[in-house]
Amino acid sequence: QVHVVESGGGLVQAGGSLRLSCTASGRTFSDYAMGWFRQAPGKEREFVASISWYGRSTYYGDSVKGRFTISRDNAKNTMYLQMNSLKPADTAIYYCAVVKSTGVAIATTEVDFGSWGQGTQVTVSS
Repeated sequence: QVHVVESGGGLVQAGGSLRLSCTASGRTFSDYAMGWFRQAPGKEREFVASISWYGRSTYYGDSVKGRFTISRDNAKNTMYLQMNSLKPADTAIYYCAVVKSTGVAIATTEVDFGSWGQGTQVTVSS
Protein backbone atom coordinates (compact mmCIF):
# COMPACT_ATOMS: atom_id res chain seq x y z
CA GLN A 1 0.00 0.00 0.00
CA VAL A 2 1.14 3.54 -0.72
CA HIS A 3 0.94 6.03 2.14
CA VAL A 4 0.61 9.72 1.36
CA VAL A 5 0.98 12.97 3.26
CA GLU A 6 -0.16 16.37 1.99
CA SER A 7 1.48 19.71 2.67
CA GLY A 8 1.41 23.28 1.42
CA GLY A 9 -2.02 24.43 2.47
CA GLY A 10 -2.64 27.78 4.08
CA LEU A 11 -4.41 31.11 3.93
CA VAL A 12 -4.25 33.15 0.73
CA GLN A 13 -6.13 36.11 -0.69
CA ALA A 14 -8.41 35.76 -3.68
CA GLY A 15 -6.40 35.83 -6.89
CA GLY A 16 -3.37 34.37 -5.20
CA SER A 17 -1.57 31.05 -5.65
CA LEU A 18 -0.59 28.03 -3.60
CA ARG A 19 1.20 24.80 -4.40
CA LEU A 20 0.20 21.64 -2.61
CA SER A 21 2.52 18.67 -2.35
CA CYS A 22 1.75 15.02 -1.73
CA THR A 23 4.65 12.86 -0.67
CA ALA A 24 4.31 9.09 -0.91
CA SER A 25 6.00 6.16 0.75
CA GLY A 26 5.55 2.43 0.58
CA ARG A 27 5.30 0.76 -2.80
CA THR A 28 6.69 2.01 -6.11
CA PHE A 29 5.26 5.48 -6.60
CA SER A 30 5.32 5.42 -10.40
CA ASP A 31 3.13 2.29 -10.48
CA TYR A 32 0.11 4.24 -9.26
CA ALA A 33 -2.10 6.89 -10.77
CA MET A 34 -3.00 9.58 -8.27
CA GLY A 35 -5.42 12.40 -7.69
CA TRP A 36 -6.55 15.35 -5.66
CA PHE A 37 -9.98 15.79 -4.10
CA ARG A 38 -11.38 18.50 -1.86
CA GLN A 39 -14.17 18.86 0.65
CA ALA A 40 -15.69 22.16 1.72
CA PRO A 41 -17.70 22.50 4.94
CA GLY A 42 -21.15 21.00 4.56
CA LYS A 43 -20.42 19.65 1.08
CA GLU A 44 -19.52 16.29 -0.39
CA ARG A 45 -15.98 15.51 -1.39
CA GLU A 46 -15.28 16.76 -4.92
CA PHE A 47 -12.86 15.59 -7.61
CA VAL A 48 -10.19 18.18 -8.39
CA ALA A 49 -7.59 16.56 -10.63
CA SER A 50 -5.86 13.30 -11.43
CA ILE A 51 -2.70 12.17 -13.16
CA SER A 52 -1.53 8.96 -14.77
CA TRP A 53 1.52 6.91 -13.86
CA TYR A 54 4.11 9.05 -15.64
CA GLY A 55 2.08 12.22 -15.94
CA ARG A 56 1.22 11.88 -19.61
CA SER A 57 -2.50 12.09 -18.93
CA THR A 58 -4.33 14.48 -16.64
CA TYR A 59 -7.97 15.25 -15.87
CA TYR A 60 -9.49 18.22 -14.08
CA GLY A 61 -12.79 19.03 -12.47
CA ASP A 62 -14.77 21.67 -14.32
CA SER A 63 -14.47 24.19 -11.49
CA VAL A 64 -10.66 24.23 -11.60
CA LYS A 65 -9.88 23.83 -15.30
CA GLY A 66 -7.50 26.49 -16.54
CA ARG A 67 -6.50 27.53 -13.00
CA PHE A 68 -5.02 24.40 -11.40
CA THR A 69 -2.22 22.18 -12.71
CA ILE A 70 -1.44 18.69 -11.46
CA SER A 71 2.02 17.20 -11.90
CA ARG A 72 4.26 14.56 -10.41
CA ASP A 73 7.96 13.88 -9.93
CA ASN A 74 8.41 10.14 -9.65
CA ALA A 75 12.07 10.51 -8.70
CA LYS A 76 10.94 12.42 -5.60
CA ASN A 77 7.83 10.31 -4.91
CA THR A 78 5.85 13.52 -4.94
CA MET A 79 2.74 14.84 -6.65
CA TYR A 80 1.87 18.53 -6.85
CA LEU A 81 -1.15 20.72 -7.33
CA GLN A 82 -0.37 24.24 -8.49
CA MET A 83 -3.37 26.44 -7.77
CA ASN A 84 -3.58 29.86 -9.41
CA SER A 85 -6.27 32.53 -9.49
CA LEU A 86 -7.72 31.18 -6.30
CA LYS A 87 -11.28 32.02 -5.34
CA PRO A 88 -13.10 31.89 -2.00
CA ALA A 89 -15.06 28.95 -3.46
CA ASP A 90 -11.79 26.98 -3.52
CA THR A 91 -11.72 26.98 0.28
CA ALA A 92 -11.70 23.36 1.40
CA ILE A 93 -9.64 20.55 2.83
CA TYR A 94 -7.59 19.10 -0.01
CA TYR A 95 -6.86 15.38 -0.05
CA CYS A 96 -4.25 13.43 -1.95
CA ALA A 97 -5.33 9.97 -3.08
CA VAL A 98 -3.79 6.89 -4.66
CA VAL A 99 -5.68 4.51 -6.93
CA LYS A 100 -6.45 1.03 -5.58
CA SER A 101 -4.69 -0.92 -8.31
CA THR A 102 -1.57 -0.55 -10.41
CA GLY A 103 -3.72 -1.56 -13.38
CA VAL A 104 -5.69 1.69 -13.24
CA ALA A 105 -4.09 4.18 -15.64
CA ILE A 106 -6.05 7.18 -14.38
CA ALA A 107 -9.22 7.73 -12.37
CA THR A 108 -11.66 10.48 -11.45
CA THR A 109 -14.10 8.89 -8.99
CA GLU A 110 -13.60 8.23 -5.29
CA VAL A 111 -14.36 4.53 -5.53
CA ASP A 112 -11.24 4.02 -7.65
CA PHE A 113 -8.94 5.39 -4.94
CA GLY A 114 -7.79 3.29 -2.02
CA SER A 115 -5.30 5.34 -0.01
CA TRP A 116 -5.95 8.85 1.25
CA GLY A 117 -3.92 11.44 3.07
CA GLN A 118 -5.08 13.30 6.14
CA GLY A 119 -5.79 16.46 4.16
CA THR A 120 -4.45 20.00 4.14
CA GLN A 121 -6.58 23.08 4.67
CA VAL A 122 -6.73 25.75 1.98
CA THR A 123 -8.51 28.98 2.86
CA VAL A 124 -9.04 31.74 0.32
CA SER A 125 -10.14 35.09 1.68
CA SER A 126 -12.10 37.62 -0.34
